[in-house]
Amino acid sequence: MTLRIHRQFIGLVAAAAIAITGFSAAPARAGDDEVGAALAALLGLAIVGAVIHDRNKDRKKRHTVHTPVHPKPVPKRVNRKLLPQQCLRSFHTNQGQRRVFGQRCLHNHYQFAHSLPQTCRREFYTDRGWRRGYGARCMSRHGFQLARR
Repeated sequence: MTLRIHRQFIGLVAAAAIAITGFSAAPARAGDDEVGAALAALLGLAIVGAVIHDRNKDRKKRHTVHTPVHPKPVPKRVNRKLLPQQCLRSFHTNQGQRRVFGQRCLHNHYQFAHSLPQTCRREFYTDRGWRRGYGARCMSRHGFQLARR
């Protein structure tokens, strides 16, 4: 925007300089022909300035890009498959390490917990007792992903 203002200022100064130069170069006693020529020159400068102004105005209209002020929300069908990262847990069991999404955490932090696939639901015993959750690998096979927030 500041570049446009500088260009307009330079154009105004140049037009004024040309106009003043034309008057100062005229002899002290001007006839009707010289006054007419000076007025014709000023009229020509005014016309050229108006054409340049209109051209710049059209160019500005062509390059205007409208962006929305607020981003559009992600559709629910996409959100449904993103599981909260804070619910992913790793547990050591007697069969090895298990990565599961904790059932209680999902019910507290995931809006669609009631529609999770029951085939992925697991119960397993840890050193802190029986735990329930949804297997991470099974959930991934069903199209669920970890939200990266």
